[in-house]
Parts: sequence; structure tokens; C-alpha cells
Amino acid sequence: MAEQDLLALVKRLEAVALKLESSGAGAGGAAGPTAASLGDFDVIVNGPFKTFTELSKRIGSEVATMGDMVEAAFMAHRGYLEIATKAKKPSDGELPMLQKPMADKMVEIENFREKGRRCDYFNHLSAISESIPALGWINMAPTPAPFVKEMCDASMFYTNRVLKDWKDKSKAHVEWTKSWIQTLTQLQGFVKQHHTTGLVWNPKGVEAKSVVNHVFLKLGVPPAPAGPAAGGPPPPPPIPKNLFDDIKVAENKEDKARNALFDELNKGDGVTSGLKKVTADMQTHKNPDLRGTSVVPAGSVKASSPKPGAFKAATPPKKEPKFELEGKKWAVEYHVKNPNLVIEETETNQSVYVYRCEGSTLKVEGKVNNIVVDGCKKCAVVFNDAVSSCEFINCQSVQMQVLGKVPTISIDKTDGCQMFLSKDSVGVEIITAKSSEMNVMIPNGEDFVEQPVAEQFKTVINGIKLTTSVMEST
Repeated sequence: MAEQDLLALVKRLEAVALKLESSGAGAGGAAGPTAASLGDFDVIVNGPFKTFTELSKRIGSEVATMGDMVEAAFMAHRGYLEIATKAKKPSDGELPMLQKPMADKMVEIENFREKGRRCDYFNHLSAISESIPALGWINMAPTPAPFVKEMCDASMFYTNRVLKDWKDKSKAHVEWTKSWIQTLTQLQGFVKQHHTTGLVWNPKGVEAKSVVNHVFLKLGVPPAPAGPAAGGPPPPPPIPKNLFDDIKVAENKEDKARNALFDELNKGDGVTSGLKKVTADMQTHKNPDLRGTSVVPAGSVKASSPKPGAFKAATPPKKEPKFELEGKKWAVEYHVKNPNLVIEETETNQSVYVYRCEGSTLKVEGKVNNIVVDGCKKCAVVFNDAVSSCEFINCQSVQMQVLGKVPTISIDKTDGCQMFLSKDSVGVEIITAKSSEMNVMIPNGEDFVEQPVAEQFKTVINGIKLTTSVMEST
């Protein structure tokens, strides 16, 4: 065979090898179910994420440094996904070694943010630091996509600050923020589509340790440390346990039951018509004894039995009550008829999450980032100040009282919500969806004026647009 023909044959073989490798079958096994997904992930990397890294360099200073760290974390993440297409799932003991390049960068991002508290771009650094744990979806099951969204939402306070501070100063900062949010939004869609119940590995693949360094070096990621030989050094430390602890999202039977319950509630008519109105003895402005305590009594809003044929609420699950600080989140869960819940030592970067409580009252001292009341019944929350919002989701017969200031109150799929405002909170924005029996108590001197929140609307067609107005009740 002529030398020229031999060279041509070698080139053809190299082309075939590259094609096999890019499809996920070149590692010695059949292409795994996630092999095609790498292309979709690269669309994110070459799309909004590329815009983000370019704008980070343009802004410069600490933002550029943070951008380089995020890019390194994403490349390590991409490498981990590629390993999953070529290898069968490793043992639990091997996973920390494979995740270490990404985990190291995420810890580095957090530490860099903490050191930059006095810099001009602290909100930028915080927006990234609060949401970069989204890459930890690879350890979440059976529903990792909601975890990505939770991490994106966790940074909303800081992304909003960046947009507010820079919208009239520099378009680059606004586009930087939008590109990062778009990156996380598309990442959530990617996970939901390709890894619906958790990271998918190649069941016919090779051992992960046989391809890990090749993949990482190709992407410019420092190779993962090899496993220890006999008598060699100890294995690398695992990912820090608190790295993804701020918000945990995991589907369980109770969550499914809750979703099914409210799906049924939204289908029926008159399901919540049995809710009773707050009487005078239950209102702090008409009952001096209650006003003196500055606490809304638990269980003061009562609901009558539903009409015959109406869907009845499921009995709350019997679980051990929980009251503890998890990272930056206060978790208050499964308390029944407890009127003495108090959170005293708080910080502005902490959130409060109240879940599946009934007939209980929570008082939050100091100032927190936000408060979320989820799936609760006949509960009340009293707080001083919230930096971003107080939210009610899937609740029944709840009350809130703000003693200081809160900029936003969000009510979603909730039947029966009484809001007692302070003088500092009269400028609050109230956002509602699929909710009923909502009343706002507005301070007027020493008294309160009760106003209902609109529930009924009229929409008319104006050309090719819709015009919606509130239907005033008579």
C-alpha cells in the first residue's frame, strides 16, 4: 500500500474515532441514553452562558474574576455529564472524586463572595454565589429540575438589586444579569428533559475512572485525583455536606398528595364558599387584648365544613415537628396547635420556610430575607421585617401581621388570607393567583380599615389585545 493511501486511511480512522467519541460510544461501550443530551447542554454553554462570561470580562474587576470561576465550574460540570454518557454509575465512594473539580470551584466562588463584602459589585457576587449550587442537581433525586429553579429563586433578591442599581447606569450589567438567569432557566429545562428523575448514567458503559482524566483534560479541567494505591495517600475529601443544604427539593408522597388535592380544588366550584368571615373579636384593631400582644392568635380564622360533594382536605401527615436552621434557611415543619413558635436570632440573608403546620403561630424577630408559608392551615405568622417578600402557597385560613416593613406579599392557591399591615408597609405590592377570601387590614390612625382583595375580573377583546378590569362586588 502506498504511503499516501496509508495516510488517507489513518485520517479516515481518526475521523470515525472522533465521531464515535462525540456520540458517547467511543469509550468502549454503547452510547448511553444521555449521549445526545450533551449537544443540548452545549447549546446553553455557547448561548446565554457565553454571553454571561463575555459580559463578566467586559465589566471587569471582581465580576471578571467571578466569571472565570463560574466558567471553570461549568466546564467541570460539562465533563461530569460527558463521563455519565460513557460510564456506568460509579460506587458512592467514587462519586466525590469525580465531582471534586466542580465542588472545589463552587467552594471557591462562595469564599470569594465572602471576601468581597465591601466591593462595589457585592450584589453581583452574591447573585452567583446564591445560585451556583444549582449545579448540584446531579445529586438530587427523584426530581432534580425543581432544585435548579429553587437555586435560581434564591438569588432573586440580589439579581433584582443589580437590575435596580444599574438599569440607568450601564446596560452591560442588566444584560449580564439577564444572561445568568437565562442560563439557569435553560439548565432547568435541560435537566427536566434529559434527567427527569436524576442523573442518567450509561448502563453499558465502562468504568468511570478509565475515562475521567481524558474527559477533563480535553475540557481544560484539572484532572480528578486518582484513587489511592495500596499504602498510598488517602482518597480526596468528599463534597462539603452543607454545599447544597440551603434548599432541598425532593418529591415525596405527601407532595404528590398535596398537588392532587389542589388540582381538585381548582376544578370545583364553591369549594371554599364555606369559609367564615373574621369576626370582630378576632381582629386586633377591635380587640385591645389582642393588640397589646402584637400577636395574631392561632386558629382565629375558622372554616366551616365544605358543602356536600365538595372535595375534603386530606388529614395532615403525622410527622415529627421540625424547628431548626439549615444553612441559611429556618425550617419550621409539621407543628400542630403550637402557638409559641419564635425565631429570635435572625440575619438578613436567612429565609424562613413554614411547611405543613396547622393551628400554630410563628413569630419572627429581627429582619430576614423572605418568609414562605407552604401547605399550612389555620396558621398565623407575625414578623418584624422582610427584605424581599412574604409568600403563602397552598394554604387555608391563614393570617400574617407585619410590624415593620415588607415590600411584597405573594398569595398563590390559598383560600382565606388576612393581612395586617403596619404604617411602614402601606406601599406593599400584593400579588395573587388562584386565591380567594383575601382581606387587607390597612392602618388608619389607631384603627384599621379592612379592604378585600379583588377575586373577580372582566376581560374584553380590544382589537387583537385583551383588556382586563376588576369586577366590583355589590
